[in-house]
Amino acid sequence: MLRLSDRQKKLAMKPSATTRLIKVFTPSFADESNTNAQNLTAKELVARWPADLFHITMICQGTPDPRIASRPNVRLVQWTDRGNALRLFRHCLFSRPDIYFFPRCGPLDRAFFDFRKYCCSRTALVSYIVMMMNNTTSKGLIGRSVLEADLVCANSSYVAATVYRKLGRQCPVIYDGVDKRFFFSCRLGDKAGRLAVLYAGSFQPRKRVETVIEQAARWPAVTFRLAGKGEREARCRQLCRELGCNNVEFLGHLSSAELGNEMRKADIFLFPSMLEGHPQVLIQATACGLPSIAMSVYRPDCVKDGETGFLVESDLELSRRLDLLLTNHDLRRKMAEAAVQLAHRFDWDSIAGKWAELFCQVAATRGKLCSSQSVASDGAYVH
Repeated sequence: MLRLSDRQKKLAMKPSATTRLIKVFTPSFADESNTNAQNLTAKELVARWPADLFHITMICQGTPDPRIASRPNVRLVQWTDRGNALRLFRHCLFSRPDIYFFPRCGPLDRAFFDFRKYCCSRTALVSYIVMMMNNTTSKGLIGRSVLEADLVCANSSYVAATVYRKLGRQCPVIYDGVDKRFFFSCRLGDKAGRLAVLYAGSFQPRKRVETVIEQAARWPAVTFRLAGKGEREARCRQLCRELGCNNVEFLGHLSSAELGNEMRKADIFLFPSMLEGHPQVLIQATACGLPSIAMSVYRPDCVKDGETGFLVESDLELSRRLDLLLTNHDLRRKMAEAAVQLAHRFDWDSIAGKWAELFCQVAATRGKLCSSQSVASDGAYVH
């Protein structure tokens, strides 16, 4: 749990101001088994925010993350079979949170946006943009979440640049972090057996999992493991049969602990997705000491091209870089060591501290709850 020093707390709160907690509502799930990237972010932050500064409300459908369930400053609203949007909106209406954090694109978010716009609600809107903006992604509720927010942050330098280019709004960069309970390196020597390439993510068209299978057909002596599920899974299985790929394993949905274990067993992380923000799964692979190959189109800061992996512009270049890593043991080891060092940049404790600082600033401006002075920050992750 994040602990602010006495000095930080004095900076965060006006001496003459009320000391009531800043109330935060986030439409994020606290379930322990939920590995959706946006929900992972919310859980890691809520698990660390100081109980003497914040009271947070979030959603829960099943068994909550035990770190969150044990916190005295967290309220969990049960997700049921029906009527959730109306019930949660009524909660926002009557409990009057100071901050609505991390809106998505559902009916609850639309109702909140409209109420806030037309009824002059004092609840501040804090948005976190985790997808590069283009002509499609910048429309609808995502666009509103940028244009109407009191504060907008982005999860990478490139995402922030696309937000400014498409919507004219500058925003600070705060990275997602890595959960060190599950994602860490333990490479003590050379691994025995066949080389293994890992993909992890959903089976959506934009993820291009078929590209991984095409590479598997080129390397029958290498094991390719696919972690995740989604609408393209059936097509991917069919493609394996068509190409005669007996070296592809479908792992299904994995918990964070299971995914971390798979990453430590693999030699290369292959991620051919074309539309992203700053994928947490790339940060996780970096922390596990995996050289990664990803597309350069979204310019992830967690892969240093030529140092911790490769950022490629085409499938032809992807094939060539994969060939290089599969045939060069020394390069794999060198990149693995560099990846572990880079992962220190993505520390959840420091990141949670920066969010706490910004929330105090927003609350000071919108609700006069805490000082607009910054809480001292240790992390060099905001640009």
